[in-house]
Amino acid sequence: MAAPLSMVDSNRLRFGSQRRFTSADAYNSHMPHIRLLPFADADGATNMALDEAMLETACDHGIASMRFYTWSEPTVTLGYFQPSEGRERPNLAGLPWVRRSTGGAAIVHHHELTYSLALPSGVEWKSPEPWICRFHRLVRAVLAERGVQSRLVICGEEQKLGDVVCFLHHTPGDLAIDGAKVAGSAQRKLRGALLQHGSLLLRRSEFAPELPGIADFAGVDLFTPQELADELTARFAVECGVSVDPGDWTDHELARVPEIKREKYANPEWNGRR
Repeated sequence: MAAPLSMVDSNRLRFGSQRRFTSADAYNSHMPHIRLLPFADADGATNMALDEAMLETACDHGIASMRFYTWSEPTVTLGYFQPSEGRERPNLAGLPWVRRSTGGAAIVHHHELTYSLALPSGVEWKSPEPWICRFHRLVRAVLAERGVQSRLVICGEEQKLGDVVCFLHHTPGDLAIDGAKVAGSAQRKLRGALLQHGSLLLRRSEFAPELPGIADFAGVDLFTPQELADELTARFAVECGVSVDPGDWTDHELARVPEIKREKYANPEWNGRR
């Protein structure tokens, strides 16, 4: 398993791309701003703790944040309410695992890009449609530009094709290609602030061979995780009418991450509580 991210290693989480993404109305002083945190690769407990630190900042300081990340090793996450026995399938049992703070079922994080949004409760972040649908539409548009057609699952099309793995459970707002789910997201709220994170399957994993990814339908890798993150960031700015400003983690957030890990995501008692 990968070593935990220490405070010394926290420099890896800083100094992201300095490119600024804006909508066409970039100089409107009333435009909402969202902080784009550096692209990072980390273990499961660290990734979940970083997402929670983002949510705390949105809740306590009214700062909206977005980040994209990958996983330093294949990892299973369980939904907050999911029994821990869910990871005992033969192909999952040997993988490191962590419990998410959001609902849903098990996800195998391997050949994927993960995104996370933390939005304050302010009126500027109230969306005319659910944020899950809104973000998945951005993914659909990026795929269409590359010649890959996908569609959002709508009410009445729910399917539960398995009891353990999230991507075998199709719910409204999920993004699918030829009937196979390739993007799914989950949410959590804290005193009005919203955390939303989701997985975008890029390729099939040997640990979940029943789940094809985008490249399996396209016949080729269309982009690296970083390239897809950049395309989604640019489209997010334009279609959501926000200024996306590259920024760094605050010292307080970096100090909170190991605390959150000890309390929850690196704590066997917390992970195995259900």
